[in-house]
Amino acid sequence: MRLEGKNLSWRYPGGDWLFQDFSIALAPGEVLGLIGPSGSGKTSLGRILAGYTAPISGEVTVGGQSKRAQSYDPVQMIFQHPERAVNPRWRMAKTLTEGWAPDAELLAALGFQEEWLVRYPNELSGGELQRCCIARALGPKTKFLIADEMTTMLDAITQAQIWHTVLDIVRSRQIGLLVVSHDHALVSKICSRTVQFGE
Repeated sequence: MRLEGKNLSWRYPGGDWLFQDFSIALAPGEVLGLIGPSGSGKTSLGRILAGYTAPISGEVTVGGQSKRAQSYDPVQMIFQHPERAVNPRWRMAKTLTEGWAPDAELLAALGFQEEWLVRYPNELSGGELQRCCIARALGPKTKFLIADEMTTMLDAITQAQIWHTVLDIVRSRQIGLLVVSHDHALVSKICSRTVQFGE
């Protein structure tokens, strides 16, 4: 089963094309890097692959079937700014269990602390909040993960900890991981294949 974007095109209303007839495929267990400059459309492509945005033309399929035909969405996306991906009025316990209930082992691996559960998003640091978003995205039905500049806003130590844990989970569960970044050093270190975008 592969995640495929076929002949995808996208632009903002009235704007120039960010990309046209672009195709990409991600296999289970593969760690694929998508490299490109800021403003090249990487995030828009990620949102299309994850189902947040419909392409102007082209199609996204999982295992040869349209994502719209799936009974659940096996593609999850982790955004650069976790504060924009959560409800500010919900305590973290509700946010974390919105789609499923992560077990203690996963939370411990991500460094998630129990006392965070009673807090609101604005009471956590960016790194703490991102750990919650990652745990939420790694449900048992997740087959593909799109990490859009997932750790760019975090300090180097936190970045290393999070990537180490996520890569271990991806390998053990054979999740396909698309690493969207402009950081060539990161992508060359953790990805088995790289796609150049926006040039």
